[in-house]
Amino acid sequence: METLDKIKQQITENPIILYMKGSPKLPNCGFSSQASQAVMSCGEKFAFVDILQNPDIRAELPKFANWPTFPQLWVDGELVGGCDIILEMYQQGELQPLLKETAEKHNQED
Repeated sequence: METLDKIKQQITENPIILYMKGSPKLPNCGFSSQASQAVMSCGEKFAFVDILQNPDIRAELPKFANWPTFPQLWVDGELVGGCDIILEMYQQGELQPLLKETAEKHNQED
């Protein structure tokens, strides 16, 4: 499977997905750590991809997303943003309802 197809499939199949360095439990960079903490504290299930284990995705996703850095949070097929945006949304109380609505919507579809 082409890398681009793999990325599109991951984004389509996972309503909430975080592309990051490391894993939520063992992040490999401060930005990924902060972003995954914010997402985890919203309490919804989410997928993640460790870009350090997937150099093809690490190379292609910034071009596909038109977003140069990691982490990247994707919700319902749309790029939400990176660490600063995730933290800002979390602090302003915007992240939790977004993730909750998305999770509820996709739970009804299953």
